[in-house]
Amino acid sequence: MCLGFGLKVGHLVWMLCCWIVSVISMNWLINGGTKDTKTSSLLGDSGKMWLKWWQKISGNSCKIHHLYNLSIGSKIVRETWWRKLLVTWLLLWTLVSLWIFWYMSSQATEKRKETLASMCDERARMLQDQFNVSLNHVQAMSILISTFHHGKNPSAIDQRTFAMYTERTAFERPLTSGVAYAVRVLHSEREQFEKQQGWTIKRMDTLEHNPVHKDDYTPEALEPSPVKEEYAPVIFAQDTISHVVSLDVLSGKEDRENVLRARASGKGVLTAPFRLLKTNRLGVILTFAVYKRDLPSNATPNERIEATDGYLGGVFDIESLVEKLLQQLASKQTILVNVYDTTNVSHPISMYGSNIFEDDMEHISGLNFGDPFRKHEMRCRFKQKPPWPWLAITTSIGVLVIALLVGHIFQATVNRIAKVEEDYQEMMELKKKAEAADVAKSQFLATVSHEIRTPMNGVLGMLHMLMDTDLDVTQQDYVRTAQASGKALVSLINEVLDQAKVESGKLELEAVSFDLRAILDDVLSLFSGKSQEKGVELAVYISDQVPEILIGDPGRFRQIITNLMGNSIKFTEKGHIFVTVNLVEEVIDSIEVETQSSSSKNTFSGYPVPDRRRSWKAFRTFNQDGLTCPFKSSSSDLINLMVSVEDTGEGIPSEAQPRIFTPFMQVGPSISRTHGGTGIGLSISKYLVNRMNGEIGFVSIPKIGSTFTFTAIFTNGSPNSNEYKRNPTNNHPNSMSSEFQGMMALVVDPRPIRAKVSRYHIQRLGIHVEVVSDLSQGISLIGNGNIVIDMVLVEQEVWERDLCVSTLFVNKLRKFDHRIPSKLFLLANSISSSRTNAVTSGVYNPNVIMKPLRASMLAASLQRAMGVGNKGNPRNGELPSVSLQTLLVGRKILVVDDNKVNLRVAAGALKKYGADVVCADSGQEAIIKLQIPHQFDACFMDIQMPEMDGFEATRRIREMEHNYNNRIRRGEISLEAQGNILTWHLPILAMTADVIQATHEECLKCGMDGYVSKPFEAEQLYQEVSRFFH
Repeated sequence: MCLGFGLKVGHLVWMLCCWIVSVISMNWLINGGTKDTKTSSLLGDSGKMWLKWWQKISGNSCKIHHLYNLSIGSKIVRETWWRKLLVTWLLLWTLVSLWIFWYMSSQATEKRKETLASMCDERARMLQDQFNVSLNHVQAMSILISTFHHGKNPSAIDQRTFAMYTERTAFERPLTSGVAYAVRVLHSEREQFEKQQGWTIKRMDTLEHNPVHKDDYTPEALEPSPVKEEYAPVIFAQDTISHVVSLDVLSGKEDRENVLRARASGKGVLTAPFRLLKTNRLGVILTFAVYKRDLPSNATPNERIEATDGYLGGVFDIESLVEKLLQQLASKQTILVNVYDTTNVSHPISMYGSNIFEDDMEHISGLNFGDPFRKHEMRCRFKQKPPWPWLAITTSIGVLVIALLVGHIFQATVNRIAKVEEDYQEMMELKKKAEAADVAKSQFLATVSHEIRTPMNGVLGMLHMLMDTDLDVTQQDYVRTAQASGKALVSLINEVLDQAKVESGKLELEAVSFDLRAILDDVLSLFSGKSQEKGVELAVYISDQVPEILIGDPGRFRQIITNLMGNSIKFTEKGHIFVTVNLVEEVIDSIEVETQSSSSKNTFSGYPVPDRRRSWKAFRTFNQDGLTCPFKSSSSDLINLMVSVEDTGEGIPSEAQPRIFTPFMQVGPSISRTHGGTGIGLSISKYLVNRMNGEIGFVSIPKIGSTFTFTAIFTNGSPNSNEYKRNPTNNHPNSMSSEFQGMMALVVDPRPIRAKVSRYHIQRLGIHVEVVSDLSQGISLIGNGNIVIDMVLVEQEVWERDLCVSTLFVNKLRKFDHRIPSKLFLLANSISSSRTNAVTSGVYNPNVIMKPLRASMLAASLQRAMGVGNKGNPRNGELPSVSLQTLLVGRKILVVDDNKVNLRVAAGALKKYGADVVCADSGQEAIIKLQIPHQFDACFMDIQMPEMDGFEATRRIREMEHNYNNRIRRGEISLEAQGNILTWHLPILAMTADVIQATHEECLKCGMDGYVSKPFEAEQLYQEVSRFFH
């Protein structure tokens, strides 16, 4: 597996390098060939060579990759390769660990040898140095004897003097056991010499053959030396070897050879090791010849023999001397020392040491005692066997253990990689299954959506058509109830499908121009009935700094506002629901916008509310220093809105607040039973806010209320971004505004925030507004006569506070002398008919304007009361039926749908506006009816149909039109015969209940011109039809 991974990486790197170099080289060749035409042939040849070369490389790389996929890429082969690699790894590192053990052991052995050699050489050097010192002193004594014994007559030296002198100077000869001097005596001089000395010359060879212990040694028992030509009896001896006096050294075998070589060579010579007399210890004798006169250095052996007077010998007890020497050395690792005489190489003579040893390691150091004839050496061994090489053992074992661990890690890694790959493959399979399931789910949702919405479309369409018939009041109530239930079901379906889109990531946002104020007015209209039933005040305030036209997704923005306000309506039984829209930049600049006190005196309805600042405190747009909005300075086209929805409802329990944005999660199980809903509105809203590059947050206090705040970024759709800052009171062009231009209105409201909202909506109509807090101030303002008040709008709360003051205000208002009396309006959220009758009966009947206030409703109410403008002006956002009728009357339209009910509904809706409708129940029938030439002005095509869907039918119609137009351009068809139509293109509008798959992009891709959802909505139908019909 590891090898496979390495080959993968190597192959990828190789392919990447080849690709880069090939691209660079080919670009160079191509550019070079186009720049210089003179060298084109040369570049062409080289280019061909490069091309062939890289083709070979690319081919080989492809082959390698192919073989890799066939061999290494296979799981079975990969595991086989890994097993072989693991076994090879273990064998390799086993050999490496053995080699490390051998190497470190040999290094330890070499170091031990070096230590032994150093110690042995040191001992040999010390022994040799001290022997040389003794040798020099013995030689000096030979000169002393030659001078004071033979050079003087009588002699200055006798035995006693010699013994005393040698004893006192023994420290100068640390290696000698004793010194003796033997004089040369000829046979003719023997008798006289023996008389003179008082003893007989004794022979030595008997002692050599029969050695005796020193306690048994008696010189008198020795035999006289046999008759010879000359003798060498010892006359002087150190006390330690005084027993050798009178012995003839020439009678001993070793001593004789030693003496003869010494007088012939003139140098000190050594005997072979032998047992010393009396001590029976192994020793050697160093002998120097004593001459009568000074001899030249080049004297011949005969001359030296003739000039010889005697022989001075030093006795060396080798065993004791070496032991003394070793005692002077201290070492933690003691060694065994053997000293050999190797004159006879085949039979060396052991001079010191034992031949019993445990260690086979030996070092030999040469010894030079000054006698070129005799060869000596020191052999050293350690006393103990070498210790176990623990360092080598632990190191080699450690390396092997590390190698085994690495192999185990590699194996575990490879197994893990294999497991990960298996899991990855399993995950990929599961991913494919999940994607297939997701596709199946989307298809299921699309199918379910279509299958549910299709009959619902029929139900709602038929109910709508039923409303156009003559019904009594009870029947109309039943139809409206059925319509409301059907729309609620469609809304629930849409929420579930939106959640499915959110989960699959297929929810897309549009980017179209829209009027923000008109959208909020529509939302107010949606909830106005419910708020009036509950007696809850509902209001919207939009800052003058917010442009009228924005670019974004109005439908999704409307969905967010609708979800938030819908929740507020559900859970609010008293107080108010207040929606504010500001620029994010205003929050830091205006204290009034930034916060409203939670005290009841400074809120919209007088009920306490949470501090709305806490709802946006976690936004990334803000920090501790306030606003850090990048859009204010970077781009004037980006509009960052902050929208707050404030209510005085039940609030959210603290334990439920962390999961408030979780899909399908509600505050408690009783909520869905009490208030209904699926619990996915807030989760969808949060997702939509995030898609709009915004944030959402909330603050909620149980029994006090909640405030939800979100931000959203749009693009400024106004032609002049500074227009609204220059003229904030007249930034809403509307035909109805010109009817009220120059008028003055008086608003009586004790609550500043509510009065500000009323001023905002009235100013949208171009009316100037004055605000007072009570009726008395209003009477004073009107009575001054400085300004002419055209209309007075009194809050219901002020009107009902004191009926006497209200009656007095009505009477005063009628008595003022004005050219046109001021119109009195009552701003009511819910009016009790009994109290209204009590106030106004027989006195004055004020006009009632029901809240929530919105521009279209307010304009219609003022128009009816003041008798100006078109009293039948439709509600805001509602298109007059006459507009569609103008566009569709007399138009021949083909409607294609496989469902008979939907076909009747669509045909009925279009016929209501005066269209001539022809129906087809399949795509094939539609193609037959649209064979060119035809008389149809448009086609409404259902998308999901059996046998041939709307997409395929549209493609065939467009292909048919394309072929026919080509024939016209080629002149094959006469224009006069076709009504002078140069290009045939029938507007085809998709109509379907499928809200997932039938997207606008898919419709355009197949050649459709627009999209209309079922059931038909007048506004959308008008927008689509108006693009083709004028």
